[in-house]
Amino acid sequence: MGNTSSMLTQYDIEEVQEHCNHAFTQQEIVSLYERFCQLDRNSCGFISADEFLSVPEFAVNPLSQRLLRMLNNLNFKEFVGFLSAFSPRATLQQKIEFIFKVYDTDCNGKVTFNDLLDVLRDLTGQFISEQQREQVLTHVLEEAGYKKDALLVLSDFMKILGNNGLKMEVEVPVD
Repeated sequence: MGNTSSMLTQYDIEEVQEHCNHAFTQQEIVSLYERFCQLDRNSCGFISADEFLSVPEFAVNPLSQRLLRMLNNLNFKEFVGFLSAFSPRATLQQKIEFIFKVYDTDCNGKVTFNDLLDVLRDLTGQFISEQQREQVLTHVLEEAGYKKDALLVLSDFMKILGNNGLKMEVEVPVD
């Protein structure tokens, strides 16, 4: 499974399926493997940041640089694990854990006001001022019962996002 020139065995498929908590069917895993092999241009068994950026939809995503931190040099199993948060079969917990990782840029298990502001800045670009961003974020935090100086942990994200019908889904085309 490390070398993309090899084919997936039934054991590989089941192992990947277990790794991603059955977020994908076996047929979807085979389709994802084919896509992985297309992205792995040098056939080394890993996808680099540059190879991810070759996907136009990814390259134009305002959070692409944050996501690259999570993506660089993924093997197939890790690639499917990353994508599993976008599966309709992923649990709300898996989706929120993924979102938390996007915000927790220094991987210390805590998200600060500035971390949140950085993501909001990435998403809004020049469309709103820094003062407007800070006001919006302060208001959202206060609505959720937090102060501007709060350090949010995963359980806080669960509390904030856990009841809002969060949808993060992507369809895996299956031949």
